[in-house]
Amino acid sequence: MNRRRLTVVLAGAAALVIAAAASMAFGAVHVPLHDIWLSLTGQAPDGPLKQIITELRLPRTVSAAIVGAALGVAGALLQGALANPLASPDVIGVTGGAGFGAMLTLLVWPSAIALLPVGALFFGVLAAGIVFVIGWSGPHGGAIGRVILAGIAISALFGAATTSLMVAYSDRVQSAVFWLAGGLSSEGWSSLAVVWPYFAVGFILSVFLARPLDRLALGDDVAASLGGRPRLVRLLAAGAAALLASSAAALAGLLGFLGLVIPHLVRLAAGTASNRFVIPASALSGAALLTGADTLARTVLAPIELPVGPLMVVLGVPLFLWLLREAV
Repeated sequence: MNRRRLTVVLAGAAALVIAAAASMAFGAVHVPLHDIWLSLTGQAPDGPLKQIITELRLPRTVSAAIVGAALGVAGALLQGALANPLASPDVIGVTGGAGFGAMLTLLVWPSAIALLPVGALFFGVLAAGIVFVIGWSGPHGGAIGRVILAGIAISALFGAATTSLMVAYSDRVQSAVFWLAGGLSSEGWSSLAVVWPYFAVGFILSVFLARPLDRLALGDDVAASLGGRPRLVRLLAAGAAALLASSAAALAGLLGFLGLVIPHLVRLAAGTASNRFVIPASALSGAALLTGADTLARTVLAPIELPVGPLMVVLGVPLFLWLLREAV
C-alpha cells in the first residue's frame, strides 16, 4: 500500500475512533472518557451511568458505525458494478421499497412497530429483486442502462405507493416523519439483533466481489477472457448492495446521500479506483462519517434531537461539490 492510501486508511480509522468516543461521551448526560472505559471493560460499579453507556449509547454507536459502513460499501459496489459514478441504493429501488415497507408498518399496523425493521428490509430487497428480474431478463439482459432504467421505474412505483399510504392515513403521518428523515434511536440492541445476519452476508459478499469488480473495470470482454462472468458479478454485487442498503434502512431510515458521496471521497483522496481498496476504505469512512454526524445531530440542539438524514445532506453536499470541482 502506497503512502497516499495508507494515509486515507489511518485518517479514516482515527476519525472513527474519535467519533465513537464522542458518541459515547456526549448527550443529555456527559460521561468522562475514563468512566466510559471502566463501563466497557466491566470495571465500573452498577448504576445509571453504566446503564447509559452499555444499554443506550454503545448500541447506538455500534449501529451508526455499521449503517455507515453498509451504505458506503453499497455505494462502492453499485458504482463499480454499473460503471456509473452516480449509482447509489436509490438506483436499484432499495430506498423506495424500504420506505414503503416502513410506512406500511407505521401507518397501517402501528401496534406492530417492532416489525418495522422486517418490513423495511423485506420490501427493500423485494424492490431490488424486481429490478434484477427486469434488468437481467430478455435478449439484452444485464445491460447497465436497462438495470438503471428499471430501478428508476420501480423506485417511482414504490414512491407512489408510499405517498398513497400517507394520504390515506394522514392522521398518523407524524409518527413516521422521523423515520423518513433518517435517524438512529437509543433502543438498545433489539433492532440490531433482527438485521445483523443480513449485514454480515452483505459484507462477506463484498469482500469476495472486490477482485472480480476490478476485472470488470477492464471491460466485459477482458473480464471474460480472465475467467470472469460479468453478468453474474454485476448481479451478485447489486444483490449484496441491496441487502446492505435495505438492512441500513431498516435500522436508520432513509439515508440515501451517504452511499453516493463516500466512494467518491475515497477514490479522490486515495487516487485509486481499485475496488480492493475502495470497498474496505468506504466501509471505514462511512462508519466514521455517520457516527460523527449522528453525535452532532443529537447534541447540537440538545435536548432536542435532530434527524441525521438532513444533517448528512447539509454536511455532505458542499463536500461533494468541492470534490467534484477538485476532480475536474
